[in-house]
Amino acid sequence: MKFKIFTITILLTLYLPTSAKAFNPADLEQLRQTGSCVECDLSAVQLPNALLSNTDLRGANLSGANLSRADFRRANLQGANLSGASLIYANLSNANLTGSNLIVAALIGANLTRTTLVGAGLNLAKLPSANLTNADLRLADLTGADLSNAKLNFADLRGADLRNADLENATLKETKLNTTIMPDGRFHP
Repeated sequence: MKFKIFTITILLTLYLPTSAKAFNPADLEQLRQTGSCVECDLSAVQLPNALLSNTDLRGANLSGANLSRADFRRANLQGANLSGASLIYANLSNANLTGSNLIVAALIGANLTRTTLVGAGLNLAKLPSANLTNADLRLADLTGADLSNAKLNFADLRGADLRNADLENATLKETKLNTTIMPDGRFHP
């Protein structure tokens, strides 16, 4: 019993925002003033419905942030940490998320059309009903991701890891799947 409580405490410390892990107000002000905040700390920030199209957030820490319904069209989030972030119904079309961390992120119903997610970590991400049409997911880690009812038409999944991913009712019209590890754990050349 003590081990379970200890484990839960550790997990909560790592994944839930706390006052010690709060965003830097100066970084938020920089983003508001300039539309750019490279490698800044915006962890646990509350920006639902924010207009952030064309922003430069390369390498930013947005872990645990509430970015639901935010507009990130054409934003540069390359290498950003969005682990545990809420991006429910966010618009990330044409955004660059190359090498970003989206582990356990909620992207339910998000628009990710023509988004670049090359090498992104999407382990256990929630993407049901997300639109990933023409998305570039080469070498992305989608282990355990929920892609149920997602639109993956014309997406590039070459080299992606889809082990234990939920693809129930997902559409895969003309999706590039060669050299992909599929949900059944088999490697498909």
